Amino acid sequence: MVCTKCEKKLAKVACPDKWKDGANNTVESGGRKVNENKMLSKKRGWQPYAAKCTLCKNNLQAGYTYCQGCAYRDGLCAMCGKKILDTSSYRQSNK
Repeated sequence: MVCTKCEKKLAKVACPDKWKDGANNTVESGGRKVNENKMLSKKRGWQPYAAKCTLCKNNLQAGYTYCQGCAYRDGLCAMCGKKILDTSSYRQSNK
């Protein structure tokens, strides 16, 4: 669960250019190789599951702070950690 501010970040796509003449990601312009993943081929070595949950240390996608289970249990936004839900009256396990 994410807050309304972080929902805007989820709408972004990895490759916003449309496949058409003059786009940066066409094969003819030299901007893209065939069968190449653009997110994994960046020079800085982007790793999609390098982040860890701050509570349980599980692997996360890039941009997240808490895993889905920890975020729901504590009522936090999974991306920024803001408290968005009061879970004091919920019957949950103490994991």
